[in-house]
Order: sequence, then C-alpha cells, then structure tokens
Amino acid sequence: MTSLPSLGEVLADAVVVSLPMRVRFRGITTREALLLRGPAGWGEFAPFPEYADDEAAHWLQSAIEDAWLGPPPAVRTRVPINATVPAVDADRVPDVLARYPGARTAKVKVAEGGQTLDDDVARVRAVRALVPNVRVDANGGWSVDEAEAALRALTADGPLEYAEQPCASVPELVEVRRRMPDVRVAADESIRRAEDPLKVVRAGGADVAVVKVAPLGGMRRLLSLADELSSHGVPVVVSSALDTAVGIAAGVAAAAALPELEFACGLGTGGLFEADVADSREPVDGELAVEAVAPDADRVTALAASEERSRWWIERARRCHGLLEQRGGRFFV
Repeated sequence: MTSLPSLGEVLADAVVVSLPMRVRFRGITTREALLLRGPAGWGEFAPFPEYADDEAAHWLQSAIEDAWLGPPPAVRTRVPINATVPAVDADRVPDVLARYPGARTAKVKVAEGGQTLDDDVARVRAVRALVPNVRVDANGGWSVDEAEAALRALTADGPLEYAEQPCASVPELVEVRRRMPDVRVAADESIRRAEDPLKVVRAGGADVAVVKVAPLGGMRRLLSLADELSSHGVPVVVSSALDTAVGIAAGVAAAAALPELEFACGLGTGGLFEADVADSREPVDGELAVEAVAPDADRVTALAASEERSRWWIERARRCHGLLEQRGGRFFV
C-alpha cells in the first residue's frame, strides 16, 4: 500500500484533451480524457461520461498509480495486439485493417444499434478474408436467442476465437455457453463493471476474461485479478478502454508483466483516433513495444478541450479523489 497524493498534487499539472475519432465508436466521435503528471510519469483519467463517481474513482486510482508508481516489472518487451474493426460497412474493412500491419487477430464489433445480422456477417466475412483469427464483440447487445442465432451465422464460414460479452447478464452468458459449447465466451463488462469480478467465472459464464487497466483500478490490480482468474483456468486478454496513448502505454505495461499471455491484446485502438497526445504507437509485425509515453506539449495544446469541458473533468476528478480518501486514502501496490 502507498499513500494517496493530495488533490492539489494530482491536479497540479492536469490537462483535459478531446481527441477526434476516425469513425463513430461506442456511440461517440470524440474521446475526452484528463491527463495528470506525477513523479513516475503520466496517468490518464477518462471514465466514460455516463459512469457514476463510485465507478469512475477506480479510473482515477489507476491514473494515480501510473503517474506516482509507474509500471510493474515486465517479463516481455513486446505485446501482440489485435486489430479493432468498428461497425463499419464491409467494404471499409480493408482500410481499417491497413492500420494494423502484421496483426493476425481482429476483433469485430457486432450487434450495433441500427444494423442487422446480415451487416455483421458481411463485416466478419470481409475480415476473415484478410486476417486468420477473428473474435467478435457484441457489448451485451443480444438476448440469448439472438446470440445463439448470430453466433451460428457468424461461425458458418469458420470458427471464432471467442465471442465477447454476447449478452449483458451473467445468467445469459451461462446459457449462451450451454447452447453454444463450441464457441468460447469472453466476459468484459461482466468483469470490469462488477463489484465481484469473479462472479461470472464462478457461475460458469466465461471461458476468457477481458480486463482493462483503468476500470479495475490500475495495473497491479489487473495483475492480481489475472492471477485469481488463472487459478480458475480462465486466461485474460488485456484491452483498451478507448484510451489515449498514455492509457495504452499502461495497458501494454500490464500485459508485459503477465506471466502468461495466451491471446493477442486489444491495445491497438490508437488507430481509431485522427490525432493523439503522443506519436502513434505503430505495431510492428502485429506487436507493440513496451515503452513509456509522455504527451507532446504541442499536441496537447492543439487537442485541449474547451474551458467548460475542462472544468467538468476537473470537478469530476475532485469528487472521485474525495471518494478515494473516504476509502482510506491509500491505494493498491
């Protein structure tokens, strides 16, 4: 355990940025984040706007860990990543995949509002033509019956590496696994947004766990959870929460510290931004190098959020810091 820095220390060099996106992703076209600097480097506080303060406080804890403690010891120097394909038309897939040179795995968004299963099948088919390993992510968008029908259609041309969060609830995930024993089910929201992240595993609702640094409260909490999941025979995939280059670096550092890394990580989402706070981390042969990232001052100035939005984020960080103080003013090492 280590002491929580004061609010003044946390906000001393804080800056809020707004990153434009190439395509709509997760229903947004810009991504806002508060960046803070500490003795070990930079951290990122960027819980999605709809998250309540109690949940968002985990993201502040993660940012403080990154900036005040830095990364845990690494056991590898490079981390394999998957390409991320938003819910675009099938004819746009080649352009999206071109941003991930050497990637042998792609995660494809499905179950997007306003689209059909035929759209999903066409998108996945276009990805299969270019990448050997395909996983899909429904973000909890299907019912059990819809998930069964969709997964049968999506596996007609070949297997899926896994289906991420096909349904929203744990009982639904359990039922999908029962009905579709040949398709691995990966849990994302059921882990990162749960008070008990192991609940879905104990219930039999997950073959794979998708874990993200910020929602779990930091790199070291992620490693601790990964160790517990491993004891249940469930491997992890470290993924991004649509992070800036600072947050991606924390995800890569966490993945680099895992004893085992069975699957490519979902840490290539930097390609979804038109501009970022640091030079784009380009994958080489489908892998990202493990290295520290510091925001570029000129880029940060160009991407600065409006005064109104900056005040909103500062006030949010203030409230979340208060919650961390109420929880004991100490955080996990």
